[in-house]
Amino acid sequence: MRETDELARVDDPAWPELQELITAGAVPVRVLPADPEEGRRCLLQMQVTARSTLGALALNCGGLVLDDGWVRVYGGGSAAAGGLPSLGRVNRFPEEFDPAWHPASGLVVGHDVLGGVFALNGHDPAGAGRPGDPGQMTYFAPDTLEWEALDMGHSTWVWWLLSGRLETFYDGLRWPGWREEAAEPDLAQGITVYPFLWSKEAHDDLAATSRRPVAMSEVLGVAADFARQMGPADPGFLGEV
Repeated sequence: MRETDELARVDDPAWPELQELITAGAVPVRVLPADPEEGRRCLLQMQVTARSTLGALALNCGGLVLDDGWVRVYGGGSAAAGGLPSLGRVNRFPEEFDPAWHPASGLVVGHDVLGGVFALNGHDPAGAGRPGDPGQMTYFAPDTLEWEALDMGHSTWVWWLLSGRLETFYDGLRWPGWREEAAEPDLAQGITVYPFLWSKEAHDDLAATSRRPVAMSEVLGVAADFARQMGPADPGFLGEV
């Protein structure tokens, strides 16, 4: 086990380079203010250093909000009103450091406004019903109710998000005026779509669907319930928000 100072005080932290990429402006990004105490708690439980992008986000910011709220990337949590919960809150870290504790199915590191979930695979992704290798990113797609392997690690995923490729990734899931609607909910909310995103009606004409902001927990809960009832499978833990 490494202590928090050893994890935080490194010669080559990832944060300065990450800041440069954010500033370059390939995609609109809002950097939320950090909660230093919570960030250090997350760093200790994850046992990652500030050399990693995961550690840098936990230690230096409350999270990232991309594309006017469409994607939320978790960091150390923001104590300010209307901020994001920390990686520790989203993944139910123990309140006190526990070296024996690990996320059962992997680490939830981001959500999108439609209830898509970005997660870092744990040591046994197959046991959690997820594709891909340990340490690789996966995505729970709200339009198919299935996990998809992204074939990249967490650091590459963050750089990929900031490179401006979200438009291609979300092809078919964005409607005219999506940016204005994504900016409307607060960060505890997502957008519910009816007919549901996995329905034929939504696939045929997404723009004709009805959409409104609701609690993100409700968006995730409905998707998980339908995945269990209709298939393909129980998606497992989707994060606590």
